[in-house]
Amino acid sequence: MITARAAHTFEPVGRSVAAARAFVRDTLQGWGFGDVVDDAVVLTSELVTNAVVHAGTAAEVVCLRSGDGVRIEVADRYPEREIPLQSGGVSMGSPDREGGRGLQLCAALASRWGVEYSPAHKHVWFRLDLPERQVGTRTAGPSVSTELLPLADERVRVAVIQIDSEGAVSAWNDDAQELFGYPAKQIIGKPLTDYAAWPHTPGTSTGIAEALRLSRWEGSYGIRAADGRVVPVYASHLRVRDPQGEPSTVCLLVRDDERAVLATPQRGAAPESRHRADGQGTDPFETFIGSPAPDDLDGLLQRTVERSRDMLDGDAAFLLLATDDETELEVRATTGLPSARQRFARVPVDTGSGRYGTARMPAVHEDLSAVPGAVPLLNGTGMRSVVTVPLKVEGRLTGSLGVAAEGAGRYSNEEALRLQFAADRIALAVESARLGELERLRRGSLSFLVEASDLLAGTLDRDQTLALMAQMTVPTLATWCAVYTIADTASEPYLSYVLHEDEERIDGLKALLGRIDPPEPVPTPGARIWPAPARAAHEAALEASVRSLDDEPHHLGSGIGSTLTTAASVGGETVVLPLVARNRVIGMLVLGKPSEDHFRQENLELAEDLSRRAALALDNSRLYSERMAISQSLQRSLLPPDMPEVPGVEVEVIYRAAGEGNEVGGDFYDLFTIPDGAYGFAIGDVCGTGPEAAAVTGLARHALRLLAREGYSGPAVLERLNNAILDEGERSRFLTLLYGELRPQEDGSALLKVVCAGHPLPLRLRQDGSVEAAAEPQPLLGVMDDLELYEQTVRLEPGDVLLCVTDGITERREGSRMLGDDGLAEVLKGCTGLTAGAVAARVMRAVERFAADSPSDDMAILTMRVPEPQRN
Repeated sequence: MITARAAHTFEPVGRSVAAARAFVRDTLQGWGFGDVVDDAVVLTSELVTNAVVHAGTAAEVVCLRSGDGVRIEVADRYPEREIPLQSGGVSMGSPDREGGRGLQLCAALASRWGVEYSPAHKHVWFRLDLPERQVGTRTAGPSVSTELLPLADERVRVAVIQIDSEGAVSAWNDDAQELFGYPAKQIIGKPLTDYAAWPHTPGTSTGIAEALRLSRWEGSYGIRAADGRVVPVYASHLRVRDPQGEPSTVCLLVRDDERAVLATPQRGAAPESRHRADGQGTDPFETFIGSPAPDDLDGLLQRTVERSRDMLDGDAAFLLLATDDETELEVRATTGLPSARQRFARVPVDTGSGRYGTARMPAVHEDLSAVPGAVPLLNGTGMRSVVTVPLKVEGRLTGSLGVAAEGAGRYSNEEALRLQFAADRIALAVESARLGELERLRRGSLSFLVEASDLLAGTLDRDQTLALMAQMTVPTLATWCAVYTIADTASEPYLSYVLHEDEERIDGLKALLGRIDPPEPVPTPGARIWPAPARAAHEAALEASVRSLDDEPHHLGSGIGSTLTTAASVGGETVVLPLVARNRVIGMLVLGKPSEDHFRQENLELAEDLSRRAALALDNSRLYSERMAISQSLQRSLLPPDMPEVPGVEVEVIYRAAGEGNEVGGDFYDLFTIPDGAYGFAIGDVCGTGPEAAAVTGLARHALRLLAREGYSGPAVLERLNNAILDEGERSRFLTLLYGELRPQEDGSALLKVVCAGHPLPLRLRQDGSVEAAAEPQPLLGVMDDLELYEQTVRLEPGDVLLCVTDGITERREGSRMLGDDGLAEVLKGCTGLTAGAVAARVMRAVERFAADSPSDDMAILTMRVPEPQRN
């Protein structure tokens, strides 16, 4: 009896298929037929596709509701095709054909189905019966023999955790403590995201924070236990609210291998649909992916292994994807196996010379104990029988799908054919999703490398380069990272930097790495496995466990805890990438994973690209540091040694070289002893700044000392220095110089003889506050061959100050304004009564305040003051 009817016509365009699916889904959900929605949507999708895509006609979809089921009809206007019969002996054709799949699905899923023809239309109909249940029963399964029941521990523990609206744990039962090792007082109040390894078993693109906000969620992930291990769990989440309206999430968790306790049962095909009309068993693979199919690769792979395991009633299933060169297979999805240990592990495609030693052919192993190592992935898992089939696209191996069982002799060629049929249908979708993932990864990798290059190019500091290298790899590429550096070919690798995503584990990791020999500096490109850290961590954990057996009970856990934590941190895969720059190994980049974890091949390739850029940046920072050290050493050699004490005269010098990293530029000063109790002093300015100017500075300073101590007068000293500068040829630079001889007098004054060769004139500050030039200008050095210079005599009375500066002081600019000689004189007038040091400091402050910009020229200030006699 028909109790409701809904109909809609869809035009012959591609988007009509999606619209038809939505129409059927909305209609059946509105009728409360949620149990058959997925099957109805799959069948409707195929039939409407045949009509609007292949036949090119409009399609009319009619839904008819009855008390015990639903009938759906799809009509098109292309009746000329062959009429399929439901009698025995008629083959439905290959499942790989473009057409005919809708009728095959009807045979597999529907309770009843049929095809009706008229002169203008063709009607394909199918009926889906609602499952029979007792009153109050939501889902139910058949009675089965004891040996077919799922395995579980002697006592099944169900962790009950409640998460508040902020994502923090608010309740933690005893089973949760037993499963994960944390007492309630330790974990309540902390975010669940701190302990969840999400997704432990992929299959959803939803993050844990989003999943906790959903009204209901079910799936797999992992919980980091107190001993550092990741415990795979199967979880069921329900969002609730308290009487005050505050929302929270109740989470039920069991061990992943006990998922049957919580997992929502999968619907099987209706009893009438288990056999086709020709009497042969149908393969329900086309429905086990479900609708809608996962839109991400990990979700598709995980759904595939779970449905494959259920289809063959196995204890475990796995799916591996082939590398580009088809030499290795990488584990991408497992169920019933320790996924934390197996994910991204790699096994060779060919493990032997025979048919059963290659993943390119289907294989059935009735008892793995008779052929140990035949399936490396299952070593040590307790699985006895296994069936594996290849995934191929256009004849190329793209992966391998396998189902395993703990009992021997569980599988035969019949199961291999069923699994191969499944693999053939899923291979193209998997390859398409894999290529899409690779494209996204490559785009992300390119963006990552561009950002990394910018960061590495932005510094020439060695320590900062090391820190950047580690911070870019953790946690993006690895859980922890260590950088070894090699100073030269004769040096041993040195552990220079260690980083872990958990800062509390860095010290333990550094101590562990410090106890083992560093990896060999092999220049061969690419990542290579380094087992030493994991082995050392395992041995340290064993030793700590043995020692703790003799301790008092209250000491247990205090000493062993950190050791076990470190062991879990480095217990996974560890790889070494050489840092090669300019054809020399300058270090190694070590990347590690936590306990029993593995790297993705794409991440290793990205790490290799990063290591090349990091090696060049690290070598550049080394070269820069070496050259900077040499430059600074040479510059310091140009500075005068400690200046002598001049009796009766205060002397102060302030010197600022322009340019980053420069200690000496074109400006220089000096004060030294000469014969007859006199002192020579000089302040000069070489044209330009930087190393070239500093070279002439060194020539001038050393020549002045040498000539003055030979007894030459001031003019003679400068004339000979002028000739030395001109002899430099193209490297010569002109030089302004104020040179003088200072002789303290018995009456407390000081007598000066000065020569001012093109330099800013020295200023004399008298006690009454007046300021005057203390010399006359003369030609600068390094321009003309024949110079006629003369010296002038200046007497500094007690309280007088002589101020000598370079043009970096007087030419200090702020826009169009310049300090100039007059501005300097005004500053000096306010320095009456100050010591030589105070005068120099006040002048420098005035210069710095005059303009906000950093100085572009070297600056030097030399002040001399004759102190006033002390009064009793």
